[in-house]
Amino acid sequence: MWFKHLHLYRLHDAPAISISGLEEHLEAQAFRPLGGVEAKRIGWAAPAGRNSQKLIHQINGHRLLTALHQERILPASVVREEVEARADRIEYSEGRPLHRREKQALKEQVYEEFLPRAFVRSWRFDVWWDTTRNLIVVNASSRTAAESVLDLLRQTLGSLKVTPLATKTTPTRAMTEWLSNPESRPAWLEVGDQVELKATSGDESVVRGRQVDLGGDDIAGCMSAGRQATRLAITVDEQVSLVLHDDLSLKSIHFANALLDEASQTDDGDGPVLRLETDFALMAGALAGVIEHLVDGLGGEATPAAPTIT
Repeated sequence: MWFKHLHLYRLHDAPAISISGLEEHLEAQAFRPLGGVEAKRIGWAAPAGRNSQKLIHQINGHRLLTALHQERILPASVVREEVEARADRIEYSEGRPLHRREKQALKEQVYEEFLPRAFVRSWRFDVWWDTTRNLIVVNASSRTAAESVLDLLRQTLGSLKVTPLATKTTPTRAMTEWLSNPESRPAWLEVGDQVELKATSGDESVVRGRQVDLGGDDIAGCMSAGRQATRLAITVDEQVSLVLHDDLSLKSIHFANALLDEASQTDDGDGPVLRLETDFALMAGALAGVIEHLVDGLGGEATPAAPTIT
């Protein structure tokens, strides 16, 4: 359950909604299996999986939700090959070439026939709603996936006003400064061994390094040539290691062994739901500290742009 990739959002005019009221809204948008001709579907699922039917868990103001997305995987190449085969047979039997509109209709027919037999793939996306700090954090590898989860939450609540969390100093500027000038690094920050560097203009090449000495001559030469850091591996307060991206997303998150040991030593009576809630509480507390440090280290939170309202 420990989050791996975070996209951070500021919640504006947070709706005052009780747990019971939120549960009712979630139930109305609960996940249901794909129908035979549906290509994809997303809905709310129990964070604890088969161990519980609860769609939301709340501990000390931290809410945990899970979105489940299913999609039928029908490769375009499979559809194209079948369309070409059918088109060849029709053209041969009728002695004429098919028009573009006829081929498009044939493609739609093949798609509808093949879709129910396509493999189904599922993705789970956890959502951490920090009601104290008015933050919503989505555990997803891509911004697109995170936005689809927010769309579901917006549809569930009827309205949701959010903007990506933004800071006065851009991550790129701060990461570049931390690399170029080690003395500028905050006391809580330790630079890791992974980086991505991009040129500011002209040269579109990208320099990526893993398991490299970021204080070495090679990196120093890149920085002297005017490159800027767009990704940087860091450890925050000896608690959480991650890769900070230029859009303020946090990827490849790893938690310190001390924190994981604390979670494993907590008495949960071998109950999977209590274990989930214990892990979530410890994780949320650690990540809340990470976000506060990062926002502070990036000059504080920027005045948010006008939130999207639907």
